[in-house]
Amino acid sequence: MSLYCGIAWRRKSFWCYRLLSTYVTKTRYLFELKEDDDACKIAWRTGAFYLFHSLAPLLQKSEHQYLAPQHSLSELERLLGKFGQDTQRIEDSVLIGCSEQHQAWFALDLRLNSPSSINASLQKLEMEAELKGSFTELRKALFKLNIKDASLLSTAWALLRWHDNHKFCSRSGQPTKKNMAGSKRVCPSNKIIYYPQMAPVVITLVSDGTRCLLARQSSFPEGMYSALAGFCDIGESLEEAVRREVAEEVGLEVESLQYSASQHWPFPSSSLMIACHAVVKPGQTEIQVNTRELEAAAWFSLDEVATALRRKGPYAQEQDGTFPFWLPPKLAIAHQLIKEWVEKQSFSSPSA
Repeated sequence: MSLYCGIAWRRKSFWCYRLLSTYVTKTRYLFELKEDDDACKIAWRTGAFYLFHSLAPLLQKSEHQYLAPQHSLSELERLLGKFGQDTQRIEDSVLIGCSEQHQAWFALDLRLNSPSSINASLQKLEMEAELKGSFTELRKALFKLNIKDASLLSTAWALLRWHDNHKFCSRSGQPTKKNMAGSKRVCPSNKIIYYPQMAPVVITLVSDGTRCLLARQSSFPEGMYSALAGFCDIGESLEEAVRREVAEEVGLEVESLQYSASQHWPFPSSSLMIACHAVVKPGQTEIQVNTRELEAAAWFSLDEVATALRRKGPYAQEQDGTFPFWLPPKLAIAHQLIKEWVEKQSFSSPSA
């Protein structure tokens, strides 16, 4: 037994070391590309490009999901030439990751810089026909992408949008210059460096011990409920933000909270979703919905939530005109929070 354990430990250690080494070498390689413009240009030659048009990624539909095709540098240069765009446009691309073999991945927005929206629309249709895909709004496609593509396209969307919105220095008013990787912008006049930023957002699943509280905004798809969420205020700690948001949105006071996980979310302008579980003080049951923030909020039992987790879309309107109660898709961190709560409740239930 001791010999077996020793062998198993060595195998595990070797496997962990190999994973760590791969992660470290990838991280060092990406750091080099971000800091060295010449190295980034060299990486274009063997790299792969994901294409966008007006922040909509190029996607190809396959059965019930979307796929994000990659394009080589030569394919991209041919495409730009065919549609009358300067191949120097490649310098507008942003670095979004790399493979374990150090193939760098980039994203480029192909929208036509023209005052005519008609010309831009026509070119978009022609590009879609040429590329055998469609430029699809990321919000609509995000939950039909695999995890890898969803993460890469979310990063790309956020970076491309940030660069589009930060072309000028806030102090001098002069145009800023993007580095080749797109990891920063620099003002040539005063050398101020601007880095892409994320806004911290707390997303909290509230429980009273046996039930969880879920809410919906008017912008949500019909029937969908989720955890409470809100931006952190300046000067707040994570704990203070959770307590304030719960008090503001549903009028309840948090007794205890526990951090769960985090997730980058590209909308509305790149957020860091910080997920927590919160338990309210005993005896608090009455919800006071803040209608400026929410359309509705309610307590849900373990059975109701577990049933909703098993439910699969699409969620069609029922005969009485209502929509079934459903939850955010698996890719969303809200789904993971709710799933964690169900698993914990099921484990601690006397019937489990």
